[in-house]
Parts: sequence; C-alpha cells; structure tokens
Amino acid sequence: MIPKSGNRFPACAKPSRRPDSWTNASAGVGRSDKIMRQREKTMLKITRREALIFGGATAAAGALPAAANTPGQMETAIRRLAGEAEIRKGKVTLDLPPLVENGNTVPMTVTVNSPMSKTDYVKAIHVFNEKNPQANVISAQLGPRAGKAVMTTRIRLAGTQKLTAIAEMSDGSYWSDTQEVIVTLAACLEDLI
Repeated sequence: MIPKSGNRFPACAKPSRRPDSWTNASAGVGRSDKIMRQREKTMLKITRREALIFGGATAAAGALPAAANTPGQMETAIRRLAGEAEIRKGKVTLDLPPLVENGNTVPMTVTVNSPMSKTDYVKAIHVFNEKNPQANVISAQLGPRAGKAVMTTRIRLAGTQKLTAIAEMSDGSYWSDTQEVIVTLAACLEDLI
C-alpha cells in the first residue's frame, strides 16, 4: 500500500545514495569522469593529417614488389629438393606457350613418362622458375594409383624466364625438362617509376 505522501518507501527503507567516496565534492565531477580525463591525457593524440599520412605510407609499403628471384636462387631451391642427386634430362615434358601476352594466367602442363605401377611411379612433380618472388612455383605429390603422371594448371610469371619441371621417381631418381617463356605483360612484379 502506498502512503498518502506518495513515497512508496518508508523512511527506513529508502534506497541509499551513492557513497561520498564516489564523487569529488570539490570539483563536482564523478570518479569515472576523472579516470577518463586521466586516460585522455596519457593517450597518444594523432591528428587526421597524421593518420592519413600513416595510412598512405602503410598502403604504399604493401604495394611494393617483393624481391625477384635470380637464376642462382632457382638452382639453390632445386638443390634443396634433390640434394646431391643427379638430375637427368628426359622422361619429363614441360608444355608452355613460347610467347605469353599476359603473365597473370599462363597455362602449363607437365607430363612424365612412367608406367605408374606399384614399383615404378612418380612420387612428385616440382616446377621452379627464375624470376618470380618464390622459386618453387608448384609441387604435386603423386602415387601409383594416380593412373597418369600429368599435371595441368595455370601459373603467374614475372616476365620472360626459364621454367624447370623436375619429376621425383619412386626409385629415387630425378628427371627434368626446361622451357623458356617470353612474357609481354609481366605479373607478380611491376616496375616502380
């Protein structure tokens, strides 16, 4: 029942006010406001102009091309794969168009002459290049149940360069083929003016 005074809470059951420790009586400011002001003073203040300069510099750094490979780096990558094993020519056919207008999508097919039986099969096909940022273009693992040792895909090329396909056979031997491709519009890297 509500008393005639309109106050629902009797004098002994009034909700308590905030403790005096929560407010700063001299400034009339709440404790949370005081903490926020202290945080604002210690925070790094960046102007809009500085933020735009920082954002532009970050975007420009991300747009810089990665360092291109050299033929020596391609040979190093091949040696990491095969170690000191002899890499012989033959058994592998690397099919690429000799002249490519756009380096963004270059069709490539690697075929290995192998019976693909339980005892004589291709374990892996690896393709390396001279000028892309990464020397190893692709590596595909195969087994005797693959049926044919053929791999077809599209790759990106950063300009005119040599590509080398290496087949790792089940007996531990390595076979290869090399092709040169002329690219008129390079991918992966662009010259900065």
